[in-house]
Amino acid sequence: MSPKSRGRPAGRGKPKSRRQGPVRQLRLSDRLVHAARDLLAYTDRLEVEQWASGWLGQAWLQAPLGDREAEHTFILEVVGRCISHPSPQGLAAVVALRMVAQPSDHKLLDGTIEILQESQPAPPWPDAAFSPVRAMRAVDVYDSERVLFIEYGTHTLLAQILTSGGTVVEQLQLLQTGAAEVWEDTREDDEVPMPIEEVPVADALADLADALRHTDMLWPRHDDEDFVDLRALAWARCREHLPEWPEFVALSDADRHELIEAFVGQTVDSEAYRRLADLFLDYGDGYLNNRPLGWSPGAVGMFLADWLPRKAFLDDDERAALPDALRSWVRFALERRGVADEWITPVVADVDMWLPEFEATVDDETSWGPAKQIAAELQARGVDLTDEDAVEDVIQQLNAENIARRLLDPPL
Repeated sequence: MSPKSRGRPAGRGKPKSRRQGPVRQLRLSDRLVHAARDLLAYTDRLEVEQWASGWLGQAWLQAPLGDREAEHTFILEVVGRCISHPSPQGLAAVVALRMVAQPSDHKLLDGTIEILQESQPAPPWPDAAFSPVRAMRAVDVYDSERVLFIEYGTHTLLAQILTSGGTVVEQLQLLQTGAAEVWEDTREDDEVPMPIEEVPVADALADLADALRHTDMLWPRHDDEDFVDLRALAWARCREHLPEWPEFVALSDADRHELIEAFVGQTVDSEAYRRLADLFLDYGDGYLNNRPLGWSPGAVGMFLADWLPRKAFLDDDERAALPDALRSWVRFALERRGVADEWITPVVADVDMWLPEFEATVDDETSWGPAKQIAAELQARGVDLTDEDAVEDVIQQLNAENIARRLLDPPL
């Protein structure tokens, strides 16, 4: 024992250990500001827009169901961090976000840029935004897929839009200029034809904006990597062209009657075929892009695997007639739309491919929608579905029974 240590209490003179609190997990906004150091070396505005769009895409993708302010919250966090700790990369990050942010955040970002510019050097990027110079659109023969090419002089924004069972922007890409000119050269001979034509730029941007609006409504969110990375950039290019929601005008009774009678006149004149044709029109008028006859391979799959078993209650005659009736209806519909026979045949063949899926789910009550469940209960109770008063009485009774069950057996 050294002379200095004599008489010391045990442990005195030793380094004191500190209790370590939980390590704070870095937020997405923290990671952005850290990564913004790379921005200082960028000179191409398009690369900057892609960078910012990717970060906003991650904020959008990680948002929980119902959160429509995720990008705004993310920007608030970034602004707070950059104001409290001014730096060249912080200013660069805010300027980059301003290029692709939604208009409701522009005032906040502009004010932050003004403050930071008092002490930090401005990034070396062009101020002028890209302006579209031309647009092309390719559409398949079923009108179930289209590809937009929007040219900006130095690059082309491509959007692939699918419409079978609902509109979704499947892919977004940035390509070189002139990509539209080689479109048809890249198509294989056995692929479904997708002729391309020039369209007004405003029309293409409105088409893109509407498709993005539909895609943003999907849950789970569309998580294709390229789509997430370029979503904010695409919105920034087309948002001011977003059209109003179109007014839905249902197929008139006269047009419906004409189509059904034309169909049974060419196929089988039976009540089962008439009722099935009525169902085919319900689906076509409510869900197909080219209402009500725009059937495609994807539409057949959605109809048999999802819509029909979930929505409709078929009697024995209708179930027996369904395979032949649907094959005939698909051919009837596409012939009326002028689709060539070689492209009708694969859609008709898809009926046989998806019928087993229908058979596997049609009797599974867990897959039924509320309307089908009620229709099944009405039938089980022997209610005449054409008697509105009787139907209303039973529905009220069912509602009362459901309320009573919840009161007697409340959820845990």
